[in-house]
Amino acid sequence: MHRIRRFTVAMSIPAPAPRLARPDGSPVRALVVDDEPSLGDLLRMALRSEGWEARVAADGQSALRLAREFKPDVIVLDVMLPDLTGLQVLQRLRANGDDAPVLFLTAKDSVDDRIAGLTAGGDDYVTKPFSLEEVVARLRGLVRRTLAVGSDEGPVLQVGDLTLDEESYEVSRAGTPIELTATEFELLRFLMRNPRRVLSREQILDRVWSYDYGGRSSIVELYISYLRKKVDSLGEPMIHTVRTVGYVLKPAAS
Repeated sequence: MHRIRRFTVAMSIPAPAPRLARPDGSPVRALVVDDEPSLGDLLRMALRSEGWEARVAADGQSALRLAREFKPDVIVLDVMLPDLTGLQVLQRLRANGDDAPVLFLTAKDSVDDRIAGLTAGGDDYVTKPFSLEEVVARLRGLVRRTLAVGSDEGPVLQVGDLTLDEESYEVSRAGTPIELTATEFELLRFLMRNPRRVLSREQILDRVWSYDYGGRSSIVELYISYLRKKVDSLGEPMIHTVRTVGYVLKPAAS
């Protein structure tokens, strides 16, 4: 007899959106990791309705094996699993060189748990209960960023001594490489595409996360702090707060 889980999921399958695909035209690959069979099946059906190829793992060890074999473009990862925790799974994925963006599922509604997942290298989170539409929308945003190709402006952005290559996903400052998660990369790219322009929290949410965060602009502050630790720690500050307005990136003062 299955144990009762204290969360609910909206039962409707999202209406198909414009199809995303890998650069070679093959379907996007998604790995769902959750030990509740009904939830895993619902997410798999929702993602298949998007035209994606989706596989499900019920525990951490199976997730690590499937990640090696399946090479997903995005991963949905429950925090609470029967063997490893979701955080442990993510740490092992990153240690193995797997940089696929990760969306955490958690029944814990505390800021500490959310920050722990993002700090460990996750890219987004959804707190149960949630709707399938919300999860799929967030995954679309992560996949769009990860599979994005260079624009007509050229693949390399440069502001001062900071450079970002949109094709190789390499970032460096004054020649020193900077390792970023998919979300950190997209946030920095948005800032670098708009140098010296003050961007509001709402603009950043709309462009980087691609959905309404319900007014929770604290996610922006959190990721700005991550970028500052990685970018501004290598020289004079480049990311500045404009009080009550937003953020701006500009070359360091010479």
